[in-house]
Amino acid sequence: MDGLRTLRRGDTTPQTDILQTALTRAGFQTSPDGVFGAATQDAVRRFQATRRLTQDGVVGRATWSALTPYLTGYITHRIASGDTVYKLAAANGATIAAIETANPGVSPNNLKIGESLTIPLWFDVVPVNIRWSGALLSLVADGLAKRYPFVKFESIGKSVMGRDILLAAMGGGANEVFYNASHHANEWITTPLLMKFLENYASAYATGGQIYGMDAASLYSRSRLSLVPLVNPDGVDLVTGEVSSGEFYQNAKTIAAAFPSIPFPSGWKANIAGVDLNLQYPAGWDTAREIKYAQGWTRPAPRDYVGAKPLEAPETRAVYNFTLTRSFALTLSYHTQGEVIFWKYGETDPPRAEEIGREFARVSGYALELTPPESANAGYKDWFIDVFGRPGYTVEAGRGTAPLPVSQFEEIYRKNLGILTLGMIISI
Repeated sequence: MDGLRTLRRGDTTPQTDILQTALTRAGFQTSPDGVFGAATQDAVRRFQATRRLTQDGVVGRATWSALTPYLTGYITHRIASGDTVYKLAAANGATIAAIETANPGVSPNNLKIGESLTIPLWFDVVPVNIRWSGALLSLVADGLAKRYPFVKFESIGKSVMGRDILLAAMGGGANEVFYNASHHANEWITTPLLMKFLENYASAYATGGQIYGMDAASLYSRSRLSLVPLVNPDGVDLVTGEVSSGEFYQNAKTIAAAFPSIPFPSGWKANIAGVDLNLQYPAGWDTAREIKYAQGWTRPAPRDYVGAKPLEAPETRAVYNFTLTRSFALTLSYHTQGEVIFWKYGETDPPRAEEIGREFARVSGYALELTPPESANAGYKDWFIDVFGRPGYTVEAGRGTAPLPVSQFEEIYRKNLGILTLGMIISI
């Protein structure tokens, strides 16, 4: 429950979305609207009554604890006399196969009294119809790690505010690929895009199924997928309203006041300190600085400030250092918007990069283009191509003005499923 605050009527932060998602899954609310109003308060009281909690309509530690399984998607059960996997599955809306997947070291025909058993619940863990935050990512990561023990999560560094930058990894193959999302704060819809793909891939692998018409077990044995779904947790929390007070918020608000044409916080792309993370990589950084300074981005800003030096921002430095520890055959960096795939850096043309990019364009319907000159330096894709000489892509998902509405999620996911799946093997 780290990061979950006490909520009461009147709250409108992303944690209200999280609360309403949990209540809906528990059968006490119909749809999240982000507002802790009378209906949500009534749902909380009714939920509290079923758990013999104080029926005050306030969501404190005890109520959050009771709701957490409806966010992580599992419960932990201590085996008692008479328990069987069949009975536990039936009682919790689970399947025997899901319980076996979540407990690889447990013999379902020989349960031991006192032994702890992870029981997955009946719903998908990753919500796609609400605002995202660092707290939600932590809950989802916990749930996926418990339901699918072959998916591993770890922190690769800390943000300006000290939040973990989470890495997810899955697969046992020699072909390593890397996907990242939400370098830019108001492009946070790319975070659930990667997390939903990870959940669907893990589910397909666990059940012997397919994803995008491809055998998940074959993908797993051929490739190792690494994801950093939320490069910029502080900035995302600022945009979605999770950070709305305190020193870091006030500093960001002061920075934004110098740029009144950019709406605050919805127009914020940078990290919480006003540094654009995708202008921080050491590939043409001096050129990027010259271009952005000429455009007036000479100090911390909601967007386009390159920083005082490359890798100044801890978030960028974490992704940079992590990449150096691996030998990725291909990378995808997810942004919004425009339905465009950028594939080249300067004159560097990695082997098969254009061919692979054209296949990505075919399966998605996106256009394959060269990066505009004013944006063609100091990004992660630029640095990866420059240093490793391998295919790297920036995918601009969706259309409209960031932050894109969650109503676009299903279409974005549908159009990008082929890219995300083929990305694991197309470079082999």
